[in-house]
Amino acid sequence: MIPQNIALYNWNNGVIMIAIFAIVCLGLIGLLVSSMTSSDRDKEEPKER
Repeated sequence: MIPQNIALYNWNNGVIMIAIFAIVCLGLIGLLVSSMTSSDRDKEEPKER
């Protein structure tokens, strides 16, 4: 009876870590997309010599 009441794993820590990882990944993807769009704008402008 006692082994049935013991929690074998606490899911709260894993869920929090996955959420933090997802936020970091979304932030990195956002930075990548913003850097790609800003480099496209620089190419369209003619450069003076």
